[in-house]
Amino acid sequence: MAATLKLFKPLGHRAFCGPFAYSATQSVAYWNVGNRTRHRGQDPPEHSSLHHPAKKVEKTCNTSSPRRTLTTSSALPGVELSRASASKASALKPGSPRAMKIDEEDVEVFDSFEDPRVFLQLRPEYQLHSYNRAEPCQPLSVSEGELILHKVTVYQDNLQPQTIADYLCKLSSVPAEQRPVLLSNARFALLCQLSVKNIQLFDAPELINILKAFVSLGIPHSHSMLDVYETRVCHKVWEMSLDQLLLVADLWRYLGRRVPRFFEIFFSYLNLHWKDLSLSQLIHLIYIIGESRQVPQELMQKLESLIIKYIDFINLEEAGTICLGFFKSSSSLSEFVMRKIGDLACADMQRLSSYALVNILKMFRFTHVDHMNFMKQFGQIAPQRIPSLGVQGVMHLTLACSALRILDEGVMNAVAASLPPRVAYCRSKDVAKILWSFGTLNYKPPNTEEFYSSLINEVHRKMPEFNRYPEHLLTCLLGLAFSEYFPVELIDFALSPGFIRIAQERSKFELTKELYTLDGTVGIECPDYRGNRLSSHLQQEGSELLWNLARKDMSSKPEFLEALLLLETMLGGPQYIKHHMILPHTRSSDLEVQLDVNMKPLPFNREAVPTEDVAKLRLKHVGVSLTDALINQLLKGKTGGHFQGETESETGQQPMESEKKAAMPLECSLHTVADRLGATEMAGLCPPACMQAPQVKLAIQLTNKNQYCYGSRNLLGLHNMKRRQLNRLGYRVVELSHWEWLPLLKRTRLEKLAFLHEKVFTSDL
Repeated sequence: MAATLKLFKPLGHRAFCGPFAYSATQSVAYWNVGNRTRHRGQDPPEHSSLHHPAKKVEKTCNTSSPRRTLTTSSALPGVELSRASASKASALKPGSPRAMKIDEEDVEVFDSFEDPRVFLQLRPEYQLHSYNRAEPCQPLSVSEGELILHKVTVYQDNLQPQTIADYLCKLSSVPAEQRPVLLSNARFALLCQLSVKNIQLFDAPELINILKAFVSLGIPHSHSMLDVYETRVCHKVWEMSLDQLLLVADLWRYLGRRVPRFFEIFFSYLNLHWKDLSLSQLIHLIYIIGESRQVPQELMQKLESLIIKYIDFINLEEAGTICLGFFKSSSSLSEFVMRKIGDLACADMQRLSSYALVNILKMFRFTHVDHMNFMKQFGQIAPQRIPSLGVQGVMHLTLACSALRILDEGVMNAVAASLPPRVAYCRSKDVAKILWSFGTLNYKPPNTEEFYSSLINEVHRKMPEFNRYPEHLLTCLLGLAFSEYFPVELIDFALSPGFIRIAQERSKFELTKELYTLDGTVGIECPDYRGNRLSSHLQQEGSELLWNLARKDMSSKPEFLEALLLLETMLGGPQYIKHHMILPHTRSSDLEVQLDVNMKPLPFNREAVPTEDVAKLRLKHVGVSLTDALINQLLKGKTGGHFQGETESETGQQPMESEKKAAMPLECSLHTVADRLGATEMAGLCPPACMQAPQVKLAIQLTNKNQYCYGSRNLLGLHNMKRRQLNRLGYRVVELSHWEWLPLLKRTRLEKLAFLHEKVFTSDL
């Protein structure tokens, strides 16, 4: 407080007379002394109109109300500024034909502050604990405001706390065009200083009224005076009611100020009083939690139990608010609650606003709950709504479909048709997520060329944004790669050392996997590409990272382990099959099998046989009794003596290494014995030098439902791309589909072996 009081050290002036603008150019600096330090990096340039002492009074007075509204709302933390406004401001010239159509393009105008608060108008109870900026109040005339400021200077040493609070509230009712002038007035700054000096004497209602006044006047969220008020409100939390606390939280939201200390204490209070929350208090609280982005998860679990309690009384907009609050705070809802919300929406989806629809879809995406009745009705209404929905909403609808693996051609066609004319309104994030969604669902709309060319051109125009959000460029390029589009210039830039450094330093995501997937794809599908590629070090890092993830994933699946064991048995041993990532950049593993010209398996996987077991080579499956004499005969042929023992003693090599050196002299005798015994496994003794080149290379894949569009047999983009690339490299993909293999797990071992034999040796040969 001492520091704040120093910031408000009075100037030499003691008495002021004249209009608000008196001595404004001198007092602006006085008012803004405490505002020059940014608060937690939140002070945006939009507030500069109130901060420059060099601005003249006439310019300050001429600041229009709409511009001030935009300035205030754009400063709010945790709210994503509508790119529609940003695009219009930067790209449209006044008087241009397109600028004349802005009224017709209101579909792109989204107020990220007010639109989420629509639910507050649907119950009168919300008025008890929320702030309504549009609430009518008696405007204060200029003369009345001047009289108050005069009293402040004359009676400053004798003003009571209640009077100070009353003066602030009355001054907040000055006409909008006069507010910038008031904020630059030294007498108003003196009043604020007096409020800080007397802050310990304000009761809870007075503190709330003062915060309301600050909201009306547009006090900058970074002003140091608010530090003092935040501290005082924190001390008052346990003396306030739930309605008062929700109202205070709402006012901090309106001020655009992050108050983590307040919320920490508030949430502690709620842990004891959460059962007392009414329906309106619960919904409002969830909204506030979502906007603040901070909450203990144990509290969210308690709030979920209240949602279940009130679920039959919640309206459609409140359902959307619940979903958005939980989504923004990264808190999950149970499948039971999501299905209840889906049922509520299905009961009257025609009346569900597009904003609530998008929010519910966000939560379905987050929880991966497949409410098919909801998605069916969504597919019926979405094509008609998409043209009147802003591109950000369109992006969220499309992304929800891809995350849930639901391909609705009507929805996707409507998205593809609506985007090209208004692609300029897209943020880099929107372009990235839309390209990713179409690529993931492996769907090309009727207007494919127009759709992709417009989005690729927009990616080029968004290049400056990718320096800040490098993950968005990689998302764009991977989505395009799924759909077999490879813009060379963009790929060359994305794989350049400079961009890779940006991706590693600036992104909050680990992007090595994305870079590696893009690089590996380009290497196979763009043979003429001569641009930048990943370094060998990053390639190795990406390969190891993805292999560790894939191996851990497959090793935990009993259906995969059983398939691997049965294939080893059928083929003759582990040396005939190899579990690895044929294409590491595609993020999933395969079981590779190689067949010779006679369609017999080749023992190419030498890593599967321990060195000490090479001599035995699992010949027990052949059905021939092996003795030491027979093994010696196989190793020595007709040379007699102690060939093996001499080799080991003289060279110190293991049997495998001896075998390699003696490979050619032994070739004939090995094949003679193998033919005589009729055992294909004897080929395992043949070293690589004498092994036939494979005639057929099989990539056996055990698929699951998450690799396909929901309820279909259409592969998703990544997995379709992998098969495309395997085919390019000469592999034949053998699929052990989940709809075939999983039911077989309950059948006999013989039936499983017969199925696998048919797949490996007779399918599509």
